[in-house]
Amino acid sequence: MRRMSLGVCLGVVIGLMVSNVIRPTAAQGQNEKKASPMVYEARTYTAAPGKLAALNARFRDHTLKFFEKHGMKNIIYLTPIKAPQSENTLVYLISHDSMEQAEKNWAAFKKDPDWLAAAAKSEVDGKLVAGVKSEYFVATDYSPIK
Repeated sequence: MRRMSLGVCLGVVIGLMVSNVIRPTAAQGQNEKKASPMVYEARTYTAAPGKLAALNARFRDHTLKFFEKHGMKNIIYLTPIKAPQSENTLVYLISHDSMEQAEKNWAAFKKDPDWLAAAAKSEVDGKLVAGVKSEYFVATDYSPIK
C-alpha cells in the first residue's frame, strides 16, 4: 500500500478545513471588491530534536497572539499522528488580506521587540526550530470561501 506524503496529507486536510471552518461574515460585506485576494499560508515546522513540546508551548503561549497583533488570522494548528513526523512536526494555516499584506505582516512580526524577547526566552536551552517550509495559496473560484 502506498503512503501519502506529509505534503499531500496537508493539502487534503487544509482543503477540508478551509471549506468547513472559514466562512465570510455579513460584517465583511459580501459586495466589497478587493484589489488582491485573501491569501492562505500553510507552514510546516520541523522542530529541533526533542523540542516539539517547547515549540508547541511557544506557539500556545506567545506566537498566536503576536500573529493576530500583526494582522495574521490563526486558522488551525496540527501535529501528525504517525511517527516519525509526530515527533518533530507542527503544521499550521494562517491567512492574510493579500500577498502584499502577508509580506508586511511578516516584516512587522519579525522585528517586534516583544516577540523577539519571547522567542529568545523560549530558546534559552537551545533552538526550537530545525526547518520551516511555507507555501501561499488563494481560494479557487469554486471554493466555499472565495
